[in-house]
Amino acid sequence: MNKRLILICSIFFFSFVGYASEDPKGPSLKFDKAQHDFGTVYTDNMPETKLAIEFTNSGDQPLILTNVRACCGTRVTQWPREPITPGEKGVINIEFTLAPRPQQVSRTVTVSSNSQTNPTAIYRIVGRIENKE
Repeated sequence: MNKRLILICSIFFFSFVGYASEDPKGPSLKFDKAQHDFGTVYTDNMPETKLAIEFTNSGDQPLILTNVRACCGTRVTQWPREPITPGEKGVINIEFTLAPRPQQVSRTVTVSSNSQTNPTAIYRIVGRIENKE
């Protein structure tokens, strides 16, 4: 009786482990870069503050973006409303203003989708603005 219980538990465990290690099916959003880092910029040479965030549907079904929002005065100007087929790239365009004063830059763009692996993906924008000495 005890050996049967151990055998049944072992079968259940190994079948679960095998199932969990399979590649996930469905759509999958993957950013081409994890974040945009301005690095250190100086107040007398401010960078352009329009970005095109590129991503790919690395899954095996169409990816549908349901919402794209940004924080801290960042404006989303364009994002794909049509399904992104497997292997296809998409672009999210954003704009924002950086004040020419010393500060840390830390902004996010949050993308909600039907992605099986990352249904709420966050793209970060970071950097530092300093006065030139």
